[in-house]
Amino acid sequence: MDTDLSGKRAVITAGASGIGLATAKALQADGAQVFVCDVNEDSLANLPDGIIGARVDVANSAEIDAWLAPIVADGIDILVNNAGTAGPTAAVEDIDDEGWRSCLAVGLDSQFYCVRRVVPVMKKQKSGAIVNLTSTAGLFGFPNRSPYTAVKFAVVGLTKTWAMELGRDNIRVNAIAPGSVNGDRMDRVVAAHAKAEGVSEDHVRAMYTLGTSMACFVDAEEIADMVVYLCSDRGKRISGQIIAVDGNTETQHPRDLG
Repeated sequence: MDTDLSGKRAVITAGASGIGLATAKALQADGAQVFVCDVNEDSLANLPDGIIGARVDVANSAEIDAWLAPIVADGIDILVNNAGTAGPTAAVEDIDDEGWRSCLAVGLDSQFYCVRRVVPVMKKQKSGAIVNLTSTAGLFGFPNRSPYTAVKFAVVGLTKTWAMELGRDNIRVNAIAPGSVNGDRMDRVVAAHAKAEGVSEDHVRAMYTLGTSMACFVDAEEIADMVVYLCSDRGKRISGQIIAVDGNTETQHPRDLG
């Protein structure tokens, strides 16, 4: 399938590891010039050749503006809002203000800050593709993950709103909802879930697997493949969609392993 992105300029938040890095590599492989930000300096120091990285706290609008200003001055074609944080895993009554606010700042505020900054350039070009990362938690809910779930439902709403608002300017806005993605981040989520419910990590993994029709976890590269498709001309009439790459989640939180 031809998904040539030669000459395109792409920015990705939290792009130095996990889904973000897989996406950066995939976009670069199809010809895009890729800029990423992250807070992990070790990961930034080990980016593949040609991917340009910067340390940015995405919860800080001034840092995002300073990062994006020189990039968008030369044009911007693709924005991937990938940054997020798991937030606390706890009963709602045990979540403090900081746990709530920090999760929303990283996962939700950052998407608004980035879109606000790139849209004027995309409008002037009369073209652009924005992909927001949500989650199946933003489709089903997720017990003991109130801040995270609030972020992911909000991202769905913003994606729908921005697609409507920007469509006349030929700017496409979609969201991808990953399921359980193999990697270090999911390992931490599983560990926190197991601790919160007093069960083993194997039990939690079995729960997550049971909750999907295909009984699977997914790989970061599978998310990246969908990003590339949506940002290429192959996806030029796809906008306002929430696309799950998850093996079809039937329930986010199965309560019985059967």
